Amino acid sequence: MLRTVLFSPANDAKKASKALTCGADAVTLDLEDAVAYSQKESARGILRSVLSQPPPIKLFVRINSAGSKYILDDLEAVVGLPVDGLMLAKAESAGEVMKVDWLLGLMEERKGITPGITGIIPFIESAGGILSAAEIAACSPRIKALAFGGVDFSQELGLRYPAESDGLLFARGQLVIACRSAGIAPPLDTVFPDIKNTAKLESEAEIARKMGFQGKLVIHPAQVAPVNHIFTPAPEEIAYARKVVAAFDEAEGSGTAVIQVEGKMVEYPIYRRARELLLKYS
Repeated sequence: MLRTVLFSPANDAKKASKALTCGADAVTLDLEDAVAYSQKESARGILRSVLSQPPPIKLFVRINSAGSKYILDDLEAVVGLPVDGLMLAKAESAGEVMKVDWLLGLMEERKGITPGITGIIPFIESAGGILSAAEIAACSPRIKALAFGGVDFSQELGLRYPAESDGLLFARGQLVIACRSAGIAPPLDTVFPDIKNTAKLESEAEIARKMGFQGKLVIHPAQVAPVNHIFTPAPEEIAYARKVVAAFDEAEGSGTAVIQVEGKMVEYPIYRRARELLLKYS
């Protein structure tokens, strides 16, 4: 599970190196919006230099959209580097993602890499992408999760984000359901652009956590610790999960499948959730 994925421009080696040491669960080096059009090629060279050695944590690269003129050069530069996957910007449809899947297969074959090893996290940033989220999530074994591009989405719909995020609730819900239906990891929530507003950042992260997101994309090292805290279960939650598992295991052994733990009903779904929690965080 990824609580935080810190974005850093791919054309700034100093920032990229610092990002790897800021406590995020993963880093994404960005070849898309963080890099000016005139700097795309030099950014790919810097990216290759930064990744001349395997990174110490999980690392992704956000490539430009399938419909952009940069997609082939991005894939040629990135495939074969020590990355955990690609984030595909502005994914609009399953057909678009499948084109990138096909191109990746050709690149992997050319470079002698295991076919299908390069994962994809499509970035859903538009109304069309939200409506196609279920198809996108299920279109390829390469798809590991979905990521929400709430800033672009808000602009398209005329929403006042981050001041008012109520308009994102439907879109967020669609992504969570799409990932669950496809059997992939939960989605990653959108970045929060108001870097100094930690209280609102925490509020947005809490909303995403409650809706079923695995974590949140962040754009500044100062955002890492607050978001990690929101997405990390409290010690008392872990302790309660241990009680649930122990009590239910004992009860199930005697033929009982509904019990109470600290005055709360526990049955199989709650038991399974407690086991999942302990597997991830204990």
